[in-house]
Amino acid sequence: MTWVKICGITNLEDAQTAAEAGADALGFVFYEKSSRNISPEAARSIVAELPKHLEKVGVFVDQPAERILAVTDRVGLTALQIHLSWPLRPGQYPTGLGVAASKRKLRVHLAIPAGQLIEHGIAWFSPDEKGRADSNSDGVIFLDSGTAQQPGGTGRTFNWEEIASSIHDVNVFRFVVAGGLTPTNVAEAMRILKPWGVDVSSGVEAVPGKKDPEKVRAFIAAVREEDRKV
Repeated sequence: MTWVKICGITNLEDAQTAAEAGADALGFVFYEKSSRNISPEAARSIVAELPKHLEKVGVFVDQPAERILAVTDRVGLTALQIHLSWPLRPGQYPTGLGVAASKRKLRVHLAIPAGQLIEHGIAWFSPDEKGRADSNSDGVIFLDSGTAQQPGGTGRTFNWEEIASSIHDVNVFRFVVAGGLTPTNVAEAMRILKPWGVDVSSGVEAVPGKKDPEKVRAFIAAVREEDRKV
């Protein structure tokens, strides 16, 4: 079945709603500029109440490995989602993060702007970067509609048709589609892109930082219905 992550969790009620609806993972954003930013202390109190099987993903933007790992240990995260901007720069991937994550048995997911993949092609994913992303982790690639100004949570989709052929031709990594997904369009995204997983935040919100329970349930139901069709 398609992996489902509900991101931008800021309170226990939303976390429990998503878990009960059948989410596979919840995302906690540790990025001060985000309207969904949460403190490590608040995230820790939520995580303590969640089922152990649920993946708890920390979302980080431009933070040093030491800070990422300190928050991870404090909160009790089981996975990391590291947002990378374009173009990739030498050393942009936090040094030592992969090895340290392996010791903690953490998955490391990398998030990249889909628009840059469309513009520059799949060649950006050099063997060195792929090896660095895959080694010591069981992570996946997140394709989002983020920009340098807003790394994620834009509420906008990217061109699924334009990027689909490149992804399917190469077929070298598992990927999650994010950006602008809603209960009404997620099935279409799944049909076009055939992703390993889907990630939603603003598309199931009542207001930024607060989920709409019915939208959360409808989103996961739509994903599972499309899974059944396939």
